[in-house]
Amino acid sequence: MSDDFGFALPPFKPDEALLTLQRELRALGLTERAGRFERRGTAIARAAVDGAVLRAARVKRPSRNSPEWLDKPLKNSADVRSFVADLKKQLALWSDSDD
Repeated sequence: MSDDFGFALPPFKPDEALLTLQRELRALGLTERAGRFERRGTAIARAAVDGAVLRAARVKRPSRNSPEWLDKPLKNSADVRSFVADLKKQLALWSDSDD
């Protein structure tokens, strides 16, 4: 017997998810510039649609020189929410260490 109760998840639309992600990142206080999201001129995150997947990445540590990116493919809405929640935690940790 299946646990899905006959319901299917809505199809993932990466274009719509990108718009939602961009809105969420701006709500975190990041500024969008050339496909990247920055805080005080330092790249923090980036996102782009790649076929049926939304490719997102965040920096390992904020750096003005050459940031090291941690890439994460987002394949559904739960992945998008998880990416935003993780980034929010990292921003709080980085802010604490900056003070």
